[in-house]
Amino acid sequence: MSIQQNLNTIKSQLPAHVTLVAVSKTKPVADLMEAYNAGQRIFGENKIQEMTDKWEIMPKDIEWHMIGHVQTNKVKYMAPYVSLIHGVDSLKLLQEINKQAAKNNRVIDCLLQVYIAEEESKFGLDEQELEELLKQVQHDKENFKNIRIVGLMGMATFTENKHQIEKEFKHLKTIFDKIAASKDGISKDTINRVSILSMGMSGDYQLAISCGSTMVRIGSSIFGSR
Repeated sequence: MSIQQNLNTIKSQLPAHVTLVAVSKTKPVADLMEAYNAGQRIFGENKIQEMTDKWEIMPKDIEWHMIGHVQTNKVKYMAPYVSLIHGVDSLKLLQEINKQAAKNNRVIDCLLQVYIAEEESKFGLDEQELEELLKQVQHDKENFKNIRIVGLMGMATFTENKHQIEKEFKHLKTIFDKIAASKDGISKDTINRVSILSMGMSGDYQLAISCGSTMVRIGSSIFGSR
């Protein structure tokens, strides 16, 4: 199957409200262009340098999503163009994104990464840290004018156990719904922007969608295995 055929098959299975991020990390520009020519406009990368190299030579109507763990000292390289940063897991990182966005006269959309897996290797905020971070941004709006928190992101445990994955996805959806409905310390302004729930990858995106995901990150099912 070609990249175009893979894309068409996946898109035909996605509900209208679900956004597809084509995870193109480690793939050559030729592969990305094949996906682009098939109509794909949102690409996800996990290394800022690689994403920047691709951004420089590819069409400018592409939305670039940073889906990997972000080091604060690298934010400046993607601040001029990145559309959405998926893995924001600390106040320090949010402050740096805001600072670099301001330098570029931009407002950068961010997803807060919530830790839902039963693995030590995953990054993310627990529920209490998430609430504290949202309140801090809310109470200190002046210093966060150049970021928008538009939703949450989470990664399930890497396991064959579908029941466990489903439990973790549903847990994240519960947290998402709670924030969207919250009145304490989070203004309506912030809530209206919390609309994206990014969960689900090649192996589990259909399960993620059934649990409430609105954005899926799919790589190997489009581009083939790495």
